[in-house]
Amino acid sequence: MAQGYEFSEKVAKACQKKEALFDESKARYALRSMFAGAFLTMSTAAGAAAAQVIAGLNPALSKFFFAFIFTWGLVYILFLNSELATSNMMYLTAGVYQKNIRLSKAVTILLYCGIFNLIGAMIIGAAFAYSSAFNAMDVQHFIVGLVKGKALRGNGQVLLEAVLANIFVNVAILAFLLIKDDAAKMWIIISAIFMFVFLGEEHVVANFASFSIVKFSAVSPSLEFMNWFNLIRHWVVAFIGNTIGGGVIVGLAYAFLNKTKSVYHE
Repeated sequence: MAQGYEFSEKVAKACQKKEALFDESKARYALRSMFAGAFLTMSTAAGAAAAQVIAGLNPALSKFFFAFIFTWGLVYILFLNSELATSNMMYLTAGVYQKNIRLSKAVTILLYCGIFNLIGAMIIGAAFAYSSAFNAMDVQHFIVGLVKGKALRGNGQVLLEAVLANIFVNVAILAFLLIKDDAAKMWIIISAIFMFVFLGEEHVVANFASFSIVKFSAVSPSLEFMNWFNLIRHWVVAFIGNTIGGGVIVGLAYAFLNKTKSVYHE
């Protein structure tokens, strides 16, 4: 099967599967979405804890370790069939273009998925905030600095970084779709996710994770930028930017490239 046809057919099957699951049991769809938020929060917490330890030995390496450990969250999501809003942006946008799913249903599923990604991240993030790894952290902790750098960005910067982040993420999703070997899939996923995290770009579900850990921690009241208005502002802008990057630039573009009668397909 040519890759172009494989992309189109896999998008069609994915949209059909997501719509069927959503219509059959919204509770099951919600739980799959919560798992995605939880998995990214797990890798965020482990990465931040490791980065804090490494910072005491060699500060230059802390960001590297955080980015590498974080990548495993997306590996868990993809191999364990969880529902992630930022990958659904590609699937559902391409599916709407290919007429595999109605626009109204695609938007409904995407928003529902995003809300339950947030709920999953908040539940696990709150648990980590009270765990021994984070319950005594102060304003100098790695994850506080990470969140501060993001939360203080203006809307234009958040939008740009979010567009870029979800291009990287959906390169990983494309690899998962089109590459046969599981080991090759895993390493391409790791490489793409490592790059956007190391560059400090904005992935809305990753931000659900890191922001939740800090928001529910004891240090949160002393951080002015952790007010709910600022967090929601940041998440909404990042969600829009991720939709442009993953949905339009990757999903729509690939769907357009492969809607052709020629023998050339991506």
